[in-house]
Amino acid sequence: MYYIGLDAGSTYLKGALVKDGKVIDVKVERSGITNNDNANNIVESFCKDNNISRNDVLGIMATGYSRRSLDIADDTVSEITAHAYGIRINVEEGLKPRLLIDVGGQDSKIICINEDGKVSNFLMNDKCAAGTGKFIEVIATILDTTLDQVGPLSIDSLSPCDINSTCVVFAQTEVISLIAQKKERVDILAGLHMSMAKRLAKMGRKHASVGDIIMTGGGAKNIGLVAALEDELMTDVFVAVHPQYNGAIGAAVYMESLKAGEINV
Repeated sequence: MYYIGLDAGSTYLKGALVKDGKVIDVKVERSGITNNDNANNIVESFCKDNNISRNDVLGIMATGYSRRSLDIADDTVSEITAHAYGIRINVEEGLKPRLLIDVGGQDSKIICINEDGKVSNFLMNDKCAAGTGKFIEVIATILDTTLDQVGPLSIDSLSPCDINSTCVVFAQTEVISLIAQKKERVDILAGLHMSMAKRLAKMGRKHASVGDIIMTGGGAKNIGLVAALEDELMTDVFVAVHPQYNGAIGAAVYMESLKAGEINV
């Protein structure tokens, strides 16, 4: 039987189709006032694209900010728990996730995972956009580029700029000032990633543990940010197989474990 996880985030609604502890398919829609319709579209697409019926889906679990608004879901689970369950099957073989760094659209999370794959501690930054995907998006607009180009462009920098503001509003002012000083775009972007990496690393060091560091969320798709984080932490940072979908995958895995009687609630 199949299980579906839905992660209703601030920017995107992500879906994952799981069977026997393996990811079968993933899909994404923009978040908005039509989240219920989008959730139904994702479920229907899973069935159509994988040649299964709705009856083949034994359960749908929702997570994320708007999880309780998804009428199609059978139950809900917290984001932190979902991410811990998702990373169990969302990494390359041989890795042992112990510290999870999730960079989403509106928040960033540090999740510590013990040897049993359960959450031992976590820290969340959701009071300021700095260190999140929104921060990158705002700066990308100012620099007349796109999110998918921010990472590759920054890798070419030879002289990263200093961006010291921890507030996205003040950081915008800094960037505009750097543009006026005729600083190169690649150097500004590299400085942006360094600034974010310092903030994330500071959060991560509070919960340092033995094991592999895994990065998830939309931010994990940014090779410039991953590289800056590795430099700041002075160790390897691995990216999840499906970084943007880890919460949705975890929600599906949690539902599968629940149905199998592996979780006591």
